[in-house]
Amino acid sequence: MTTAHSEEGGPQRILVAWRPDAPSTDAIDFAAWLSRTTDVRIRVVTTFLRPWPATSLQKLGGKYHKWHEKQRRACHKAVTRALQRAQIEPEHWDKDVSVFVDGPSQPALLTEAAENFSAHLVILGSQAAAPKGRFVANSTADALLHSSPTALGLVPRSAKLSKHGVRRVNFAYLGTEHADHDPSLAYAARMAATWKTPLRILSFSPSGIADASLEGSLNLGKELAHDWREHSLAMLDRARDWIASLYPSLELESEVGTGPGWSGAVDALKWKKGDLLCLGSNPLGAIERVFVGSAAMDLLPHVRVPVIVYPVPRR
Repeated sequence: MTTAHSEEGGPQRILVAWRPDAPSTDAIDFAAWLSRTTDVRIRVVTTFLRPWPATSLQKLGGKYHKWHEKQRRACHKAVTRALQRAQIEPEHWDKDVSVFVDGPSQPALLTEAAENFSAHLVILGSQAAAPKGRFVANSTADALLHSSPTALGLVPRSAKLSKHGVRRVNFAYLGTEHADHDPSLAYAARMAATWKTPLRILSFSPSGIADASLEGSLNLGKELAHDWREHSLAMLDRARDWIASLYPSLELESEVGTGPGWSGAVDALKWKKGDLLCLGSNPLGAIERVFVGSAAMDLLPHVRVPVIVYPVPRR
């Protein structure tokens, strides 16, 4: 499995999914932000969803290859222009900085491109129709969130990013177990220690769990929310103790976001332009691998900062 943090100490290999006809360069801007934080190697992949069957391609022969080469050259020109506008230094460009691939499945194309590049991170932008400052997954992102073996970087539409790169790493617990020895928390702490930024460990306690229209459910909801918050505080204490033992010099914070629903819980916390949020995956079941659980899918549309979703290996 690959991750966004290079265990070998080399540059972080970042694959950016972007099309020249995209309405924004948010995904490239996220990569530029990371390039101002740490040593990275960036490659941009443009995917084309091929509507033609393989038999038709065989009949087209040379015409198809000419079309493919024309698209490859056009993408390379557009990608280099976008990287220059994002002020990404050429030293961070991969030798094959632009790749054009086509096939019947965009998630499969991106997964294969990540494997070919040995990517630590695949960056995806939001739906064009998402509100500014919010991430809404399109069908490709949704599929990868449930299947990708590589860490995913998700950037809200028109996110406001610090000019000086990542200034604080945040890690959010969305479950209630494994507060210590959590590989996704260790991953976030390792990033913070390497980048010399603080680490803020978070838990969310959204109120409104029970339907107030049902008799007695309002009191039940308040009681559940209180218990959830108390459990979260204890879990954060254990997590802080564990990370402090691993990185004694790391600046640590912890908070519980409490508010009406996921939106209120997220907005109850203060967020900065230099914040990066890390989430762990939630693999479930012995047959189907679920990359993120329902809590993460509920949370993501309300987060205003870039997110890295780290795939935790099955225990």
